[in-house]
Amino acid sequence: MSLATISRAPLSVVPPTPEPAEAPRLRAVPSGTEARGFVLYVGIDEATALAAGTSLGALVEKLKGVLTEAVPTIETHAAVALAPVGAGGRDVDVVRLALNDPSALARHRQVEEPTPKHRTGVVVDISRKRVVLDGDPAALTYKEFELLQYLVLREGRTIDRSELISSLWSASDDEIPNERTIDVHVRRLRSKLGDYEDIVRTVRGVGYRFDRHADVSIRQASTPSPDFF
Repeated sequence: MSLATISRAPLSVVPPTPEPAEAPRLRAVPSGTEARGFVLYVGIDEATALAAGTSLGALVEKLKGVLTEAVPTIETHAAVALAPVGAGGRDVDVVRLALNDPSALARHRQVEEPTPKHRTGVVVDISRKRVVLDGDPAALTYKEFELLQYLVLREGRTIDRSELISSLWSASDDEIPNERTIDVHVRRLRSKLGDYEDIVRTVRGVGYRFDRHADVSIRQASTPSPDFF
């Protein structure tokens, strides 16, 4: 009995069908959302377009044609950004602002409205004869500081105008205020105190008083001020 030789064809291996690759996700799209379109800001004025032998309208139509050729079902909308004649800045930045681009608006607000200065309060430094407002020295004159110091060292008392004049001005001074013009000196002092002007309080019909707040600190030398009595 002869053995028949059985030939077997080699098995062919069919590779698995690759799954469609997921489209790369835009970095600007947060998780849980999907991109539904895009905006392309183009910074060019009509004069520049005309100099290049075209116009804004023609450029828009060309861009629409390119997009329609790529995706026939695409929907487009074009908007022209308007700005006052002679407005400065880069064209594309002007366009973004005119069309209310959120990031451009945020950056513009930062420039127009800088971050408010950190408030650290007011320091009346008796020993060094200076006042510091939120970290910056106030530009008080010598007499303005003396006026403030006089009130500070008598905290809790209302000082009448005649006492301020007799205590802070002498006959040798070039100009001695009267009870009416002392108000001018107080107004100048308060204007230089800025947001803290209310530490010098007006007591109607009487005079002025130092009004301490939580954000006010007084610094004195280790020895009592010669002005204190």
